[in-house]
Amino acid sequence: MSETLRIDKWLWHARFFKTRTLAAKMVSAGHVRLNAARVKKPATMLRAGDGLSFMQGERLRVVRVEALGERRGPATEAQRLYVDLSPEPEANTTNHSARVGIRPTKKERRALDAFRHTVS
Repeated sequence: MSETLRIDKWLWHARFFKTRTLAAKMVSAGHVRLNAARVKKPATMLRAGDGLSFMQGERLRVVRVEALGERRGPATEAQRLYVDLSPEPEANTTNHSARVGIRPTKKERRALDAFRHTVS
């Protein structure tokens, strides 16, 4: 194992992205920061101890690289490659009845019908 590894390859090894191509696209688009500096080249070399930040879905991921890894192994092996420093995701405080743009569930629809019949 060498002392450095391509950033796209490491992101793939650590299982943050399903394919190496997808990891490379995220880096090329400038969505990944290495030690607080925006990275645009997937071939940028990464070392143990470096910090990475990027968006994964709607969640901000902040990780510190602990090891480089030799392969894309199982998830338990991938989790040993980094320390997750991400902020805790906000609790989902949305009320089901206050969902905007989403059809009510069958249970919610029955409750609405029952409410309408008692009010009339």
